[in-house]
This record gives sequence, C-alpha cells and structure tokens, in this order.
Amino acid sequence: MFEAFWRALLQIAHPRLLAWTLLPLLLMGVAIVVAAWLGWEGAVDGVREALQRFDLSNAALQWLDSVGANSLRAMLAPIIVVALVLPLVVVGTVLLVGWAITPVAVRIVARRRFPSLERLHGARWWHSVGWSLLCALAALLALVASLPLWLIPPLALVLPPLIWGWLTYRVFAFDVLADHATAEERRHLMHVHRWPLMAMGVASGVLGALPTLVWGVGAAALIFAPFMLVASVWLYTVVFAFASLWFAHYALDRLDRHRAAMGAVSTPPLNAPGAEPLAVPLPPSTAGAPARHEPP
Repeated sequence: MFEAFWRALLQIAHPRLLAWTLLPLLLMGVAIVVAAWLGWEGAVDGVREALQRFDLSNAALQWLDSVGANSLRAMLAPIIVVALVLPLVVVGTVLLVGWAITPVAVRIVARRRFPSLERLHGARWWHSVGWSLLCALAALLALVASLPLWLIPPLALVLPPLIWGWLTYRVFAFDVLADHATAEERRHLMHVHRWPLMAMGVASGVLGALPTLVWGVGAAALIFAPFMLVASVWLYTVVFAFASLWFAHYALDRLDRHRAAMGAVSTPPLNAPGAEPLAVPLPPSTAGAPARHEPP
C-alpha cells in the first residue's frame, strides 16, 4: 500500500493525466456557475428566513447581535449554503474522476508496470456507471442522515471525510479492476483486500477535505463563493486523480500476484505429489501392431 502511494505520488504530474483533470473542472465549473446564477441568492435568502423562523436559531442570531457580531450573522446563511453544497460538489467530482480519469490512470500504470497483464473485461462501462451512481446515492443518504451530528464540531470534521473515503474506495476499486479483472476476480480482491482499500479510501477522503481550507481566507471567500467553488473543484480533481493512481498501482499489483498464485496452483510440477503422469505414446510403427516372435 505504501509502495503504491509513492509510485502514485511520482506519477501525479504526468502531462496526460493533468490534461484530463480539465474535463471534470469544465463540467463541474459550468454546472456550479449555472446553478449559482439561477439560485444562489434565492438559496441564501431561504436559509436566512429559515434561521429566523425557528426559535432556537433566532435566539442565536439575537445573541450574535448583542455581542456585536453583526458581520458573523450576515455570513451565517452563506456559510450554511456552502456547507450544504460542498458535499454535492465532492461527490460529483469523485464520479467524474472515476468515469473520465481513472481509465487513463489505469492505462498509464498498466503500460509501465504490468504490460503483460491480460485484460479480461469483467465489467462494461454501464456496469461502472451504475455501480458509481448506486454508491453515490448511498453516500448522499449517509451525508443527509449525519447532518444533525455536524453540529458537534469534532464530528463535523470527521464524518464527511469518512463518507467521502468510503465512496472513493467503492468507486475507484471497482473502476480500476473493471477492465483487467473478471467479475469473480474483482469480487475476490475487493473482499480479501477490503481493509487496505478502505484505508486508502479514507486517506483519500481526508486529502479531499484539504481543499476546503480555501474557505478560510475570510469573508471574501463567501462573496465570491461560486468562483471559489470552481477553484475547489480543480483541487478536488487533482486529489482524486492521485487516488486513482494509488488504487491502480495497488489493485493491479494484487491482481497480478493473484493470477500468478492461481497459475502456480493449477500447474503443479511433474514430480509434485498428486501430479498426473504424462502418457508416453508408442512409436507409430509399433502402436497397434501384432507382436512378432523372432526366431531363436
């Protein structure tokens, strides 16, 4: 796992891979700009009205006014909108990287490290899309279910990276093995190596949370929130492109070792216990001919 990490770190600057990171940036950037143009102000106003409607949140807003934190009260609604939108941006970026960049990463790793590894096409592209959408739906449901726990500061920093890490593990492990492994090999490897793969996914989720730090530059980040979201998308894309390389190095190496082990078991040496002896055919001139008695 650590060897795969360093190999991926050395290859993240591959020109072809970096060029492909522009595709998720373009697609997500256009989606964010259009959504912001259509509904940013409406979303902020809706959150502000919801905060004033509930007694508990309204009391908190009045307390902010009493301590002179009027600027914080003004930023509270945009902060909540950004906090709700960021998980959607991360999940969308993971899906786009899995569909667009992971196949490129797999080809780069396979060509350089495993040129003789046979591609058995255990899953087609629609299998990958369906699996990714199913995992994304589960991750979004987990994010929604955990929203009340985000009010506890430590859990707000821990739960989203864990959910993103689980999604990264499930999507990238499937996509990396989709082209080279059979369905049986993929299920076997994802089960046997589930804990290292999960650890890699959680580490990728933690790395994926680092671009969130760009929102710590102050109120200017909220003023230009749609453009900051676009900038965050590219950072997320680079992080998850690195994760694709990491999963590719690890999973293809495990697949190569698995096939080597299975080949060694299925073809034992001739002198091994239980090996079938080879039949030695008779020469053509004597096979099936009647026995001849030589004269004394």
